[in-house]
Amino acid sequence: MKTDSTDEKALLKGLALNDRKSVETIYKLFYNMVQTLIINNNGSTDDARDIFQETVIVLYEKAKSGSFELNCQLKTYVYSVSRRLWLKKLQQQQKFLPAVNGLEDTVPVDEEVEGHSQRNSEFQMMEKALLHLGEPCRSLIEAFYLQKRSMTDIAGHFGYTNADNAKNQKYKCLMRLRKLFFAEFKNNNV
Repeated sequence: MKTDSTDEKALLKGLALNDRKSVETIYKLFYNMVQTLIINNNGSTDDARDIFQETVIVLYEKAKSGSFELNCQLKTYVYSVSRRLWLKKLQQQQKFLPAVNGLEDTVPVDEEVEGHSQRNSEFQMMEKALLHLGEPCRSLIEAFYLQKRSMTDIAGHFGYTNADNAKNQKYKCLMRLRKLFFAEFKNNNV
């Protein structure tokens, strides 16, 4: 299936708006290409699914930013991002030890992939820090930041006398979480 630049722009716009049909179209157009790339380079179908999912996330983040300007075919961009993500994964698994060379023939996507990988790594470290935080801190932080509950609601739920006491406890929990996160960060970057 061939796409023109108008169709590609519409796909990117749909992707940025979480349009299911756009995501399905991207999948139909490019998944087999990515799967072939991964399988031909020491990967499995599960690896291909993972890499394609990460590629779609990178593409989504770029499309959502509003400042993304596609200056090649979408197929080329998807291939380049997928290839870069796969090579990075192979390096991490030490299946492919030499430096990644020969990417000049593809679209330069290093920054997007590096940014995505960095955010992914930081989210994993934050998740570990949250797991080590313990109760009631973890639940309090999740209630405020993830569930978007008010401090008054949190105070009632956790048994604090008022919203100010809950806010004070949240601050103490955040300081503990921060300490755990940076300890994890230091361990990963040693």
